[in-house]
Amino acid sequence: MIDGLYNTDVLLLAANISHIGKLENPDGTARKVSKLCGSWVEVDICVGGGALTDFAVRLQACALGQASAAILAEAVIGATISELREAQVGLRAMLKQGAEAPSGRFSKLSLLADVANYPARHTSTMLAFDAVVEAVETFTP
Repeated sequence: MIDGLYNTDVLLLAANISHIGKLENPDGTARKVSKLCGSWVEVDICVGGGALTDFAVRLQACALGQASAAILAEAVIGATISELREAQVGLRAMLKQGAEAPSGRFSKLSLLADVANYPARHTSTMLAFDAVVEAVETFTP
């Protein structure tokens, strides 16, 4: 049932995304687009000491993409590069393989577990995490 996807928790997350905007001098920027639905997410990051020190996001996405971006934005400052990669891999495994949601800093991704039943919505749900990992990978200290 689609209503399970758009429950109150998901809609509240989608309506309350922090760190909206653009960083003045980012260390990395990445943009990801879902070809299926046209949703897009663009992130800027600053890195220091192996962790994110600043973050900004711009997006035009469905409620699921917005909710995922909100979860990322809420916990991203202070996240290490390995934590970001683990969250990306964990979210993908949760959606594609029925794995448990990532734990720790990004454990709220469990609120998106029902998306696993809707493959057409996987890409938009992954956009923010794919973008932040790509931005980190373009960063060279």
